[in-house]
Amino acid sequence: MGGGTYLNFTGDFLLRHNLGVEGEIAWRAHQNLYLGYQPYRPLFYDFGAVWAPRFGRVGAEVTAGIGAESLRFYNNYYTCSYVAGCTNYTSSNHFMGAIGGGLKFYATHNIFIRPEARLYLIHNNVEFAGSHALRAGVSIGYSFGGD
Repeated sequence: MGGGTYLNFTGDFLLRHNLGVEGEIAWRAHQNLYLGYQPYRPLFYDFGAVWAPRFGRVGAEVTAGIGAESLRFYNNYYTCSYVAGCTNYTSSNHFMGAIGGGLKFYATHNIFIRPEARLYLIHNNVEFAGSHALRAGVSIGYSFGGD
């Protein structure tokens, strides 16, 4: 997907002990060029299961789920409808699986820094040569509740 900076929001909710549900959305902060001329921006979103044990000031996180990739190709004109309003892009959406993990290093009881990686396995990703995308980065987060 050309690298670059991705912004993301992630939410985890532990249901029983260290097992729970999670959801995530990540999008490229700036547009990239598809084939050298067409501005585009990838967007990934998924939901699934999370296993998140905590060992004192360090926590692990392993996730697996399903979602979609939305490739937004930007145009020089707007398309309008009564339902969606006006947009200056067309989307190409693909079903995907997502697996990933990270380590949470707690600076305080609730504030953490998390190096993380996600592998997106994208079905029918005809716009690109591969059927997968990898996103790695560092997040800053906050944990609600207690242990």
